[in-house]
Amino acid sequence: MKSSQLVQCVPNFSEGRNSEVIEKIVDNFRGKDGVKLLDYSSDEDHNRSVVTLVGEPKAIKDAVVAAVGVAIELIDMNKHEGQHPRMGAVDVIPFIPIKDFTVEEAVELSKETAKEVYEKFEMPSFLYEKSASAPHRTNLAKLRKGQYEAMSEKVKTEEFRPDFGTDIHPTAGIVAIGARMPLVAFNVILDTNNLETANKIAKNVRFINGGLRFVKAIGIDMGERNITQVSMNLTDYTKTPIYRVFELIKIEAKRYGINVIGSEVIGLVPMDALLQTAEYYLGIEDFSSDQVLEKRLME
Repeated sequence: MKSSQLVQCVPNFSEGRNSEVIEKIVDNFRGKDGVKLLDYSSDEDHNRSVVTLVGEPKAIKDAVVAAVGVAIELIDMNKHEGQHPRMGAVDVIPFIPIKDFTVEEAVELSKETAKEVYEKFEMPSFLYEKSASAPHRTNLAKLRKGQYEAMSEKVKTEEFRPDFGTDIHPTAGIVAIGARMPLVAFNVILDTNNLETANKIAKNVRFINGGLRFVKAIGIDMGERNITQVSMNLTDYTKTPIYRVFELIKIEAKRYGINVIGSEVIGLVPMDALLQTAEYYLGIEDFSSDQVLEKRLME
């Protein structure tokens, strides 16, 4: 592989409350040659941590495999509770091509990672998105349906037999590994504690129920704050931008006498996704990303 190759990886771990466990997992990405830890964030309601890495493909793979081993050791899914759907201690490991690295190479890297994770830890996996072994395995939501509690029976079916391994790991479940393009994890916060209403709004926004293309959405109860949110993945922000999603949620919330009181981005977000939003809300005419000072400096 060329030294100039860069791949991004955004592993999601099913632990958002125990800081000691989180730090032990993240330690696998600190001070490693060829690996840059860009960001990590945890959410107690979701009981989930999202880590964002970028670096050389082999170095990223080795660090991720090591982190999987720590997560398997420290996270028991039989005791796990949280608002976010999940099926494993390491729930999903996406690889995103960044520089001099093709989607096809990212697919191969995902398969190498899945094979090594199973050989070292007997942690089975589904291949998803661009790496999927069949069309019905592309969508992460379909793979994750039923969550950890139903997964031991699900993987016995021909339709959802793991790509690597057979039965689920007794305490760590199963992980989805694959290659995909960049997405935006975007949540919109509502001034209601009615989870049923938040789910109705999410249903009207997500593509699978007739909403916006490239939007996956669920309602989440933010118990400690006594409010809810619509938690989303925007799988192609170039075609379904953030501002369009935000405005539709405001429209749907109005039907129920609910207000949008904020939003949040989980992990990192592409600069262009925010520039689209700024351009829309400020009504900037003929705006170009070349007008952003930091972008020109980076060049």
